[in-house]
Formats: sequence, C-alpha cells, structure tokens
Amino acid sequence: MFYDILSWCLIGLGCFFVLIGALGVLKLPEFWSRLHAASVVESAGMILLISGLCIQSGLSLITVKLILLIVFLFLTGPTATHAVASAALVSGMKPKSDLKEPQDSL
Repeated sequence: MFYDILSWCLIGLGCFFVLIGALGVLKLPEFWSRLHAASVVESAGMILLISGLCIQSGLSLITVKLILLIVFLFLTGPTATHAVASAALVSGMKPKSDLKEPQDSL
C-alpha cells in the first residue's frame, strides 16, 4: 500500500515535470531558455517517472533494466545539453543578458 502511494507520487511528479518542460519548450522566447526547459524534462521528469516505475515493478529483471536506464539518462542528459549549448556558442549564438553594459564615463 505504501509502495503504491510512493510510486504513484513519483510518477505524478515526473509527469508534472515533463508537462512543465514541454510547455517551456513551446512557450519560452529564446533558444537558451528552451534548452534549459528540455534539460529539466530529461533530468528531473524522466528520472522521477522511471523511479516510480521501478517501485511499481518490484524486484525483478524489469527493475534492473529501469535502473540502468536511469543511470544512462543521468550520465548522457547533461552531457548532451552541454554539447548542444557549446555548439550554439561556437556557431555564434549569444545568450541575451538582462544586465546593461556599463557606459564609459570618460
């Protein structure tokens, strides 16, 4: 009973992060904020979702495969996001800054 509640809470929380991240990818104004939203989906949303599925499946071979999938996502998600951001910077895409540059007083 407790494990069912815990697994459904994790699944629900993971679905919430995936939904918020998907809305962020659609609605946010620039590339850099969309990239952040996409990385949150993969990092937080999918790991929580798969963790809930691990608890739901019990101790079995499926749980081992799901844990391997979590490890794979945990290692490759930030690496892929960094590679995309680095490629964007190299191609000349600069992030917008809200801060104004200081004016020369001389």
